[in-house]
Amino acid sequence: MPIFPKPYADLVQKLRVPIGLVVAAGFGWFAHPTTLSLLAGLPLAASGLALRAWAAGHLRKNQNLTTSGPYAWLRNPLYVGTLLAVGGCLIAASQAVLAVLALVAFVLIYTPVVEQEEQHLRKLFPEYAEYARRVPQFLPSPPKVGSEQRFAYAIYQRNKEHKALLGLLWAYAFLALKAFLATR
Repeated sequence: MPIFPKPYADLVQKLRVPIGLVVAAGFGWFAHPTTLSLLAGLPLAASGLALRAWAAGHLRKNQNLTTSGPYAWLRNPLYVGTLLAVGGCLIAASQAVLAVLALVAFVLIYTPVVEQEEQHLRKLFPEYAEYARRVPQFLPSPPKVGSEQRFAYAIYQRNKEHKALLGLLWAYAFLALKAFLATR
């Protein structure tokens, strides 16, 4: 049962990239990174990026129901990876208010998007209902069913996941520059 009404979910689906750009601009403006905060956030940001990469190397969008790799552990590894990467950047930014705003944005933007995607998958793949009963949405749980599918770099490339890597590198470079300039 969806939490958010469909018109709202449709609106945030369309506006999530522009909203993300506004949030990123605010993040850049209010961030007060230090060398220590940059180092502290890096492992979490990198682990989120690694989870996204692992997921992208398994995801064959709209071709078949992906249940291998991290999709055997949780249904939304791309979103969880994003949340981890953002969490690392928030630690690096060293501003608690940004963390609260990011969490609110995630709930208000990505929860309805996930709901829509799951509705789409239920229509597209009859076996999705069983998969959803077996695999948790956001908190990983060891797989109950094995899979023969392996990570494929070609699929990672087709999903253009390198853009997430570039985005994280850009964010960290910006934060490092801001930290450096603050010491001048």
